[in-house]
Amino acid sequence: MSPEFSITSTQRLKTGYDIPILGFGTAGDVSDNYQMDPQEGENAVSKALAVGYRHIDSARMYGSEKSCGAGIRRSKVPREQIFVTSKVQSGAGYEDTNAAIDAGLKESGLEYFDLYLIHAPYGGSETRKGAWRAMVDAKGEGKVRSLGVSNFGLHHLRELEGYIAELEKERGKGKGGEISVGQWELHPWLMRKEIVAWCREREVVVEAYCPLIRGQRFGEDSLKRVAERVNKTPAQVLLRWSIQKGFVPLPKSVTPARIESNADLFDFVLDEADINELDTEEYAPCTWDPTMSSLAD
Repeated sequence: MSPEFSITSTQRLKTGYDIPILGFGTAGDVSDNYQMDPQEGENAVSKALAVGYRHIDSARMYGSEKSCGAGIRRSKVPREQIFVTSKVQSGAGYEDTNAAIDAGLKESGLEYFDLYLIHAPYGGSETRKGAWRAMVDAKGEGKVRSLGVSNFGLHHLRELEGYIAELEKERGKGKGGEISVGQWELHPWLMRKEIVAWCREREVVVEAYCPLIRGQRFGEDSLKRVAERVNKTPAQVLLRWSIQKGFVPLPKSVTPARIESNADLFDFVLDEADINELDTEEYAPCTWDPTMSSLAD
């Protein structure tokens, strides 16, 4: 990706829609099962939109769809200028996914989601297939515009690719859905090169959650050296690293100053030496890692 981009820059999805290259995450903390306080969430989304974010990431598991909708309305930014994602909880089959989409739209007050994801591959093959089929049906009904997955391992991705082919045989070419976006925990200490390569080969946009590793690596010597060289914070360096890798990072904060700081990424560039210094071969998740689950899980 060219270093010449801004907070309004986008990547083109397979469906023809554009996804902003910087998203705003709405997960809570581990201690509260990722649930963000509703009023806090509304305030944070409204602030993010005021700063210039145009991409909001929510989920049923976060309980944030309602606060995202409220924050969007409060912001007065036109709906068509905002890209909104939600996700179905892990283990949901066809009926539960249908219900989740309808409930999410009702709670958020939105007419459609720009992107809808399976949050994790748990539940077994038939459950995953049922969820995907429900999402394809919802796309056909205009409830969602683009589809994708989160936390899938290569084996899950290959299974889904096969199922899409099955649906196309059943329903017709182009009617099995398409994997437009994949979302994973991604940062210099968890680069998932094989999964990223799989996505690149198929023009799947890659989103990075926990791009700041929850601050756990801010003291790393390599990160501190790069931050000092470019006169930016460790958080800004990590987000810029993510964007220059071609990912779509999803930083989360409820602190107004940090929401602003996390968007201040477009007046500097990391050079090749900076990128190389940050890259590692570590495999160190800071949260759950469903990619390692079996097809039967």
